[in-house]
Amino acid sequence: MFKIKPLIKPALGEAILLVGLIIAIISSSIIQLEAVPHIPILISILLLLTYGLIKKLPFEKLEAGMLDGAKSGIGAVFIFFLIGILVSSWIISGTIPTMIYAAFGLVTPQFFYSVVFLVTAIVGLGVGSSLTTVATLGVAFIGVSQAMDVSAAVTAGAVVSGAFFGDKMSPLSDTTNLAASIVGVDLFEHIRNMAWTTIPAFLIALGAFAGISPEMVETQFPKIAAIKATLVEMNFIHWYAWLPIAVLFLLSMKKVSPFLTLAISSLLGIALSFLHADHTLGEVLNILFSGFAAETGNAEVDALLTRGGLEGMMFTVSLVLLSLSLGGLLFCLGIVPRLFEAVEDHLRKASSTVAAAASSAIGVNIVIGEQYLSILLTGEAFQKQFDKVGLAKKNLSRTLEDAGTVINPLVPWSVCGVFITKMLGVSTMDYLPFAFFCLLSPVLTVLFGLTGWTLTKKE
Repeated sequence: MFKIKPLIKPALGEAILLVGLIIAIISSSIIQLEAVPHIPILISILLLLTYGLIKKLPFEKLEAGMLDGAKSGIGAVFIFFLIGILVSSWIISGTIPTMIYAAFGLVTPQFFYSVVFLVTAIVGLGVGSSLTTVATLGVAFIGVSQAMDVSAAVTAGAVVSGAFFGDKMSPLSDTTNLAASIVGVDLFEHIRNMAWTTIPAFLIALGAFAGISPEMVETQFPKIAAIKATLVEMNFIHWYAWLPIAVLFLLSMKKVSPFLTLAISSLLGIALSFLHADHTLGEVLNILFSGFAAETGNAEVDALLTRGGLEGMMFTVSLVLLSLSLGGLLFCLGIVPRLFEAVEDHLRKASSTVAAAASSAIGVNIVIGEQYLSILLTGEAFQKQFDKVGLAKKNLSRTLEDAGTVINPLVPWSVCGVFITKMLGVSTMDYLPFAFFCLLSPVLTVLFGLTGWTLTKKE
């Protein structure tokens, strides 16, 4: 999308006004009116189309801008379809039920939230995909929290924090490779430099989760025992249920395409399901499309396992296409390029440059709701400016991750925000205050920029 050429150069005041209106429309509709994000985004698209027509731009060119924006997300759409199928196949294969069963073994009288954070961070680091971690292990821990009657919002915050720590620091992660490549920095040099802000954020978040973890009482454990017994009765707990996870890890480490990784792991899950379940191929295909529907009589188990399916991802897919169409219009109308240009004109110091890059990455996430674009656009816009103030490129790549990668799940109408809400059943606004790692990362990168700590001068 960052290659879309602007059709006009709007006045700075017009660009600021339009972006302000869009943020106001979307945020007020979601937060105050509790509406789904699709309609306010569509209203914002109509607002931009009206602006373009007032500027006497041909509708065909405006439409082309929308289509170019939507096309940039086709790859993500297919990934989301496969994740929906993966969840269904991992339920019928026993993989997710077995993960849930094992997750109960991690429950301790203290430090539950910090355990969730640690485990998801380790898995996220190994898999290199925050959304895969959320859709699998995150679902399991939400089930544990429901069984224990502890806060699902805090649990979701811990899951998101751990998953995006892994996404940010893993050499297998798309965003980590993207941030390093767009700036032209060695991947492992980029990861090492990120440790200066990431490790403090990780440790502070770990302490915060430990501090707010509930004191469990014995009366909570009978419910856990009942859920475990129900899972066993469903004939879902088997040693071979771990094989799809092992394959997912192996293919991820081999850097196999995420599309193929998810597809192969799903196919293995489907094959394993025939070892213990009495269902026809037609029934399996329907489950892959519509999702698995649990009818055990145990309300907690039914709520936990009734999920997945390609059809269930349509909410997310439609939002991705609308958000990226909005982004395409913002570019072809020259609004985003005009704002970037205005910011660059006022930067003279290293501290203000880092703060501006972080703010821009956050701003792109808020306005467009797309994680990759926050990295791409900010990286393209600020490379020359970082060079002008004498900062090494790895400072920019670190800023892109600190304020781009980890902010997307905190935006209710973003790709990650909507996906996580769909998977975990917890709204973005509910888990946002508890996503400590994601909240701390941009704060630390700006703080270090202001003080000069850990900033590397170019040679």
